[in-house]
Amino acid sequence: MNKVTFEKLAPWIGLVSRLTLGGVLFLAGFLKYDALDKSQMAVRAYEILPISIANIIGIILPFAEILMGLLLILGAGTRVMGILSALLMLVFVIGISQAWARGLSIDCGCFGGGGQVEPGTANYLPELIRDAGLAALGIYLFLFPQSKFALDKTSTEGTTSTEKDM
Repeated sequence: MNKVTFEKLAPWIGLVSRLTLGGVLFLAGFLKYDALDKSQMAVRAYEILPISIANIIGIILPFAEILMGLLLILGAGTRVMGILSALLMLVFVIGISQAWARGLSIDCGCFGGGGQVEPGTANYLPELIRDAGLAALGIYLFLFPQSKFALDKTSTEGTTSTEKDM
């Protein structure tokens, strides 16, 4: 893709990236916020953190996902939200990978639920691919935060090329 084409497409790619990543984060948080006990159980199921810390993360995570999702959808703080969401997805990839490597049979808890599942029913590969793809969107937004219909100053909506150069 040549530079001119990328410059024309980048704001639209940014919009799709923001809405996809923001929508997934918002939905994930929304589906968990009213069942914090299940969110806590999902975090504990990974058997990485002490129970007290896992419980705190299980409470905070849905609200953090909702906030990050809303900010991305609105295009507010896109660069910061891009890198934070990419880091969050990396944490999820590490968590799921270690569960798979250790032979744990758990539901990731990404969209509610979570905890132990019947042995052999956990399906980690699609979850890892999804989270790696979402991390890539976050990295894209960090590197190229300009986006259509965003609240950020980097929004290209309603600006002329002279204003962008200032």
